[in-house]
Amino acid sequence: MTETELHRHLMVLWVALAVVVFFVLWFKSAPYGRHGRAGWGPAIPERLGWVLMESVSAIAMGMLFFLGDRRTSLVAWTALVMWECHYLYRGFVYPFRRRTAGKRIPAVIVLFGVLFNVGNGYINGRYLFTLSPPRPAGWLLDPRFLVGLSLFIIGFLVNIDSDERLLALRKPGEKGYRVPHGGLFRWVSSPNYLGEILEWFGWAIATWSPAGLTFALWTAANLVPRARAHHRWYRDRFPDYPAKRRALIPFLF
Repeated sequence: MTETELHRHLMVLWVALAVVVFFVLWFKSAPYGRHGRAGWGPAIPERLGWVLMESVSAIAMGMLFFLGDRRTSLVAWTALVMWECHYLYRGFVYPFRRRTAGKRIPAVIVLFGVLFNVGNGYINGRYLFTLSPPRPAGWLLDPRFLVGLSLFIIGFLVNIDSDERLLALRKPGEKGYRVPHGGLFRWVSSPNYLGEILEWFGWAIATWSPAGLTFALWTAANLVPRARAHHRWYRDRFPDYPAKRRALIPFLF
């Protein structure tokens, strides 16, 4: 079996796993953050867990780029920059801005996150930088790339704006949860998740690749159920929670 065939089979398996994960998470939230619960074994500091999980993607994609044969391709460099913008922020900026003193995350969740990011990094990086047909620089003016890049940037900015609003809810030393307001929080409970879903569907369109699509589907499979769980959690905890606010998609869901 060639690596191309192996990669193709892995993508099919990856999508099948995403479907399973979606249905599991629809009925049982992953046990971290506000949905944390006992019974998941040893835990580690939350900040360390985030760094370990998210930095893997930045490192893996960089390695696959330099091990591939597209190092002189402007299209490949653009894809690398897009990917690294997200994961350098998520792995090395966001965890150190969170107020996580005393918070812990199950080590098994971190391990699952690391394994996912290694597999996802391989699927996307190996396809884009080695296995796919090379694209000329003119691809960067293709409507598909421009639409995808626009969605990616919008999603990234929504993600950061939502993070800032969540971080501003607590002053140093404060604990507990409050209802966020402003930005897309006016319409949905989890605009940070909406932003991330937009990012990776934008990535799938901009790269116009089956590898990118597998990641977009995984992102939705993971975050749609969690946004639903967040929405229910807010409604249960805060009796005056805005009645018209939806979980993830304004006016719809």
